[in-house]
Amino acid sequence: MKLVRNAVLLMLLPLFAFMGAHKFYISVTNVDYSEKDEAVQIITRVFIDDMNAVLKERYGIITTLGTDKESTIDKEYLEKYLRTKFLVEINGASAKYDFIGHKYDTDMVICYLEVPNVPLSTLKQIGIVNEILTDIYDDQQNVVHMKVNGKKKSHVLIKSHIKGMLNL
Repeated sequence: MKLVRNAVLLMLLPLFAFMGAHKFYISVTNVDYSEKDEAVQIITRVFIDDMNAVLKERYGIITTLGTDKESTIDKEYLEKYLRTKFLVEINGASAKYDFIGHKYDTDMVICYLEVPNVPLSTLKQIGIVNEILTDIYDDQQNVVHMKVNGKKKSHVLIKSHIKGMLNL
């Protein structure tokens, strides 16, 4: 009887291990226009452990984002990674954004970006290219919500479709 029970447990063990290993790979980005500041303001949220993993994979460094041990170098690599994987286009042209900073909420890193000096009268189109984490997770989904002057559009960006647009 003991032998049968142990055999059943051994067969079920891989199933339980697989169930615990499954994870959701997602980021959420909100793009809004501030008339007061004449700026496109962006907030993007990514899981901290995934960001630490991609920084290790991409740059060969072990970062400690979201811990008491976080260093200036960790922050620099976070910004460096964002600048290579997250791009903004205004009216079809590449736009430089300011990395305002970041903070943490539970298990997420929240990054604040801004494209300044964008008068609403000249704004015709916003494009977002978001490849965050697609270099290490094939099933990564980057959800982007855009809202400008009452017009809204949402996109689910994946490795094979990395760009979302809002035409005004």
